[in-house]
Amino acid sequence: MIYVVATLTIKPGSLEALRAPAAACVAGTRKEKGCIAYELFHSLADPEKLVFVEKWETREALTAHSKQPHLAAWREASGPHLVSRTIEIVHPEKVKEF
Repeated sequence: MIYVVATLTIKPGSLEALRAPAAACVAGTRKEKGCIAYELFHSLADPEKLVFVEKWETREALTAHSKQPHLAAWREASGPHLVSRTIEIVHPEKVKEF
């Protein structure tokens, strides 16, 4: 199992323009083989911060996700609105519990 946390900082005033493309991306991704969970959150503390939290069965499923048309459409729509993006991939078997 693989977890992904993608944090996006968007330009001020961009949230409304991103709602429909983000919803389409989320809906398409949830139908993908190997997608266990795919959620998008909007920070209450920072109005320019969006966070995708993903859970995938395998690395292959995550790799296939990166080639999907709905993700390409999201990237195209969100590109002009992005300030920065960080993506963290977590493999639970490599994380030490505390």
